Amino acid sequence: MRTPSEVHSRRGFLRGTAALYAAGSNVEAQERATQQATEQAVAPGEVTRTLARYLVAAKPGDLPENVRREGVRTLVNWVGCALGGSKEDAVSNSLAALTPIYPGGKTTILGRREKLDPLHAALVNGISSHVLDFDDTHLKTVIHPAGPVAPALLALAEQQKVTGPELLHALVLGCEVECRIGNAVYPQHYDVGWHITGSVGPFGAAAAAGKLLGLDEQKMLWALGLAASQPVGLREMFGSMTKSFHPGRAAQNGLTAALLASHGFTSSEQAIEAKRGWANVLSTSRKYGEITGQLGQRFETLLNTYKPFACGIVTHPTIDGCLTLRAAYKLKPEQMESVELTVHPLVPELTGKTAPTVGLEGKFSIYYIAAVALITGAAGQSQFTDKLVHDPGVIGLRDKVHLIVDKAMKEDQTRVSIRLTDGRVVTQMVEHAVGSVEKPMTDAALDAKFLDLASVALSPVRARKVLALCRQVETLPDAAAIARAAAA
Repeated sequence: MRTPSEVHSRRGFLRGTAALYAAGSNVEAQERATQQATEQAVAPGEVTRTLARYLVAAKPGDLPENVRREGVRTLVNWVGCALGGSKEDAVSNSLAALTPIYPGGKTTILGRREKLDPLHAALVNGISSHVLDFDDTHLKTVIHPAGPVAPALLALAEQQKVTGPELLHALVLGCEVECRIGNAVYPQHYDVGWHITGSVGPFGAAAAAGKLLGLDEQKMLWALGLAASQPVGLREMFGSMTKSFHPGRAAQNGLTAALLASHGFTSSEQAIEAKRGWANVLSTSRKYGEITGQLGQRFETLLNTYKPFACGIVTHPTIDGCLTLRAAYKLKPEQMESVELTVHPLVPELTGKTAPTVGLEGKFSIYYIAAVALITGAAGQSQFTDKLVHDPGVIGLRDKVHLIVDKAMKEDQTRVSIRLTDGRVVTQMVEHAVGSVEKPMTDAALDAKFLDLASVALSPVRARKVLALCRQVETLPDAAAIARAAAA
């Protein structure tokens, strides 16, 4: 007979067996019902192997032109974000800790002079790309796709000959894998507290690195299995340096998985779908068709988005609405009596900090974000400094911001209503924020974002060179040229 804790842990499987339980207290019948429900929760077929088989067979020429174009945009955005974050304390502290232990490395840290071994370079570049919370976002799952994948690929490209088309293809495949696996378990997996970029990221990094390493189906299967054993990331860490550690560690873990598998390191062959595999252990709900359905035909890369604002994606509709009202009515802080935001429940859950004390916490305070956007007319990295979160004017308006949580609102919607001191109420409804799939950033805006971020670490001439290399990645005989040019 099962212990009470074991029965409780299976409550998600028991909903479909109520009739059998109602029939009587027969322990054997209960056992059979629980076993049947458990088996039904395990995917039919071979999810992990199907994914591995697709990855091995996929060719660069299979990618449609629009998918390749979005892959280039993903690369541009990721490199810009990594350069922009390269001088942050999280990166400097990481290098101070790791460089003495792993001296003599030859792998580039973007925007820095220091070098590390490939695995730790992947870690630090992943941290750098996410620390500003300015990187790409797959809005269906709030995964930051490139964060775990691109650092692993660039590290590997400096160890072996990788052409630009090969790197771009592997980047798209890696992002595809992690987003599809994310689709299969979102939102339940996220709701219990996993930072989904870190928990699915090792799959993307392993798939992408495994593709560059030329793994066969068996070894790709093992690489995915090794990745399944290395999820990382708790949402509790949002607002601290550890949030950016998650995609970095995911990149390192995925690269490790591919390298181990390439030398015959074995794993389960049903690592995703098995009864005690990744999906059943880490989520209460699974949609395996999201992983294997229409492989090579439906591309999640086309749903990738790029942030115009340097903070959590759920706050972007609010920022858009605040900036629109500020510009339309030429609002000044002293004119605003109160600010009311009608938002989806996920907004206060993810960004409900009422009194941030450091810039990183400001990125997760919808109250601060609305206030600073209304006062400064922007929400770039310069709006999230330790100094500005303590500014009396910002704090004064921040404390006038109030939330109305409405389950009928979609995650990408916000209604901003500002009551003015003269009695007027001005309102802006945002259906889709700038930067979304419906209102994407243009190439020109993305390039401007890149150059602004890169200016932290590189001269204007060097920054434009790196941008050109990213834009022309499909013509590069040596993809490592991007990393070398991006070194300080």
